Amino acid sequence: MLEKIREGSQGVIAKSILVLVILSFAFTGVSSYLGSSTEIAAATVNGEEISTSALDQAYENERSRLEQQLGDMFASLSADDNYMQSVKQSVLERLIAERLLDQNAAELGLRVSDAQIKTAIMSEPAFQTDGAFDNERYLAILRQLGYQANSFRDMMRTDMTRRQLVATLIGSEFVLSGEAKYLADIQSQTRDINYLVVDSAPFMAETNVTDEQIESFYNANLGQFIRPEAVSLQYIELDAKQLAADIVVTDEEAQAYYADNKAQYLQAEKRLAAHILVTLEEDDAEEKAEAIYQKLQNGADFAELAKTESSDTFSGEQGGKLDWFEAGVMEPEFDEALFALEKGSFSNVVKTNFGYHIIKALDIQAGAEAPFADVKGKIVAQIQETKSLDKFYELQQVLADVSYEVPDTLSEAATELGVEVKTTAEFTRNNAPALFSKPAILKEAFSATVLLDGMNSDVLEVESNHVLVIRTNTHQAAGTMALEEVKDGITQRLKQEQAKESARQQAQDAMAAYKADGLSADYLAKADLARFEQDVDSAVVKKAFSMTQPADTPVVDTVALANGYAVVVLNKVNTVEKVDQSLVDALKQRLNSQYSENGYRAVVASLKAKGEVLYPVAE
Repeated sequence: MLEKIREGSQGVIAKSILVLVILSFAFTGVSSYLGSSTEIAAATVNGEEISTSALDQAYENERSRLEQQLGDMFASLSADDNYMQSVKQSVLERLIAERLLDQNAAELGLRVSDAQIKTAIMSEPAFQTDGAFDNERYLAILRQLGYQANSFRDMMRTDMTRRQLVATLIGSEFVLSGEAKYLADIQSQTRDINYLVVDSAPFMAETNVTDEQIESFYNANLGQFIRPEAVSLQYIELDAKQLAADIVVTDEEAQAYYADNKAQYLQAEKRLAAHILVTLEEDDAEEKAEAIYQKLQNGADFAELAKTESSDTFSGEQGGKLDWFEAGVMEPEFDEALFALEKGSFSNVVKTNFGYHIIKALDIQAGAEAPFADVKGKIVAQIQETKSLDKFYELQQVLADVSYEVPDTLSEAATELGVEVKTTAEFTRNNAPALFSKPAILKEAFSATVLLDGMNSDVLEVESNHVLVIRTNTHQAAGTMALEEVKDGITQRLKQEQAKESARQQAQDAMAAYKADGLSADYLAKADLARFEQDVDSAVVKKAFSMTQPADTPVVDTVALANGYAVVVLNKVNTVEKVDQSLVDALKQRLNSQYSENGYRAVVASLKAKGEVLYPVAE
């Protein structure tokens, strides 16, 4: 049968049909045979689609950028699905803004010539070698990024056209020197104040909370008493370090390992070095170093010259003596020169990042074989590590197989491994034990597979050569806590509120007394209070800088503190005679950035309002 098909495929008719099929694929695309694409656009901007694949690519790029920028913190953030969804949404909004700007640039007739693109590419430092454009490097980088030359040129054209528009928009923003100086004058002001703190703590003993008040507060604030979802887990843990601790290594094994690996236990050659240094900062440093070398050649004493000529005065007092060094410790140039010397000899002038050295080998301690007794502990640890890793990988495979084959219990896997199934106390997403706090493990603990389906998890990595398999032991769904569970907390809160209200009333009385009789001895004074003062409660500072400037008489008001109230008396606003110009320049730059950012956002918002942006939803 296959023979007949092969023979038939060589005929004229068959070949003609094959040509027609190929042409049809070329003109209509394979998708017309396999069914049209069902990909739903991430958004449609004035009729132009932003594909889901384009969004996914941009999102992955943003993830990589955040991971590089935030480091370990990103691992915790990425475990929060809501946070990552907000990141993806912000990426989509950025793509929409770019598409709106591209469309607006086209409407305005903005263009970028081929010559401009060529100049931009040739002047890009990433495509240069020794300051000159390198075509091979350019093509290699494009291949690495997955671009063809034509597609990269088109991308550059789009990007440069968009930047033309954006540069025109934000380039028109400017900040007057008077604006920046006015703001700098305000920020540099200080205040002269008196203030009286009324602490709420002394009033706590006088408070009285009834059951009716507690119940009323509870019913009015049920949303504050939501119990978070909690789980207790069963788990099997495999840790190579724990396995290593149980491995016994005999003296015979250690001796055999020592004999087979003696090359690992050689004590490296050491050299006692001295030097005369002339730092690079000195005038004619190289010439000075060469002159010192010539004196040594003429018979001058190395130690004496080190004392009188070396820039390294600390070692110079010791005749230039430094320390014992093994190969590879010092800079390569210093290292190479030191280990090329005979005992007692000195080098030519050697340049390093520190300056010009003349190096002397004061003494040499030859390399030697380390005695077994000295390295026995290290050998035992190495053997334990090797054996534990072999055992770990073997047990890890058993754990993976059995926990998958018997997914509704860990008992079978524990029996196979000869370990116990451990159990955790209940915990929420916000207070997981350290062993389960890694974002990937925490996410799995609250996943549908483990939590709802009651299945064993996959093998989860805590760290290198340390793994877990988990399953749900108990699960407590989120819900409203009973009144009895939160009664003590509500009581304490109501007492604090009552105490604070008493403090507020006393502060009001103190303010009235000040208006009638002036300052009392209880008031504290603070002259030249700065806007970012650290020695005074931040609420008092903020209040002082928000109060009306006093005219003939001081201004007085009260302000709530974390634990009480304060009476603030503003006596005087102090202005500076001359503001530091660096502050003015910094504020000018900051204002210009803010104006530009606001202008950009306003243009995008305007284009979005005038256009049509749709967010399709998959059925």
